[in-house]
Amino acid sequence: MASPAFQRARSAESKQQRARSLVDAARSLALEKGVAAVTLSAIAERAGVHHSAMRRYFDSHKDVLLQLAAEGWHRWADETTEALRDRQVNAAELARTLVATLAADPLFCDLLANVPLHLEHEVTVDRVVEFKKTSREAVLRLTRAIATATPSLGTARALDVVTAANALAATLWQATHPAPTLRAAFAADPTLTLVKPDDFRDTLTRLLTATCAGLTG
Repeated sequence: MASPAFQRARSAESKQQRARSLVDAARSLALEKGVAAVTLSAIAERAGVHHSAMRRYFDSHKDVLLQLAAEGWHRWADETTEALRDRQVNAAELARTLVATLAADPLFCDLLANVPLHLEHEVTVDRVVEFKKTSREAVLRLTRAIATATPSLGTARALDVVTAANALAATLWQATHPAPTLRAAFAADPTLTLVKPDDFRDTLTRLLTATCAGLTG
């Protein structure tokens, strides 16, 4: 397939718009095919930009996905803070709220495991530090919202809840969304997997409820 024709962005505004179009292209690809399927060439093709022009804006496709992950952290913080606003919740209600906000954002769930495994590699240290600072702001907002809604937790254990939700969701999303070939194998022999495909929400709810109950007990 021939590379799409494109015009080089000249002004600061047009460069910002071009960078945004590349991020949007990566988002749509990741939602359609999964984070693992996103490549530099695929982003460029989706955005209508020659692949050689990509590096004027991002060092690699991992750089783009890392930005999507940072945005995902802030979406989760926004949605959770709003869901818990002016409420006092017990452990089970807190778990259900966190699971609901996570399950509503499949791209973020897919990105969670990819960040430490892949996305923080092959990008500059400065870029990783920038991501860490940005996501830390979201983590602190999540922690405050949880501690306010469930005072028995306190700040330290509210942070533990965020950490547990992150770790559980990252693992379970990958386990419950296998590749088509693996999905077929699991259907033929369900004993091959401990977690049923597409059982993300129910399994995460059970595990996170137990975690929140233990931390509030």
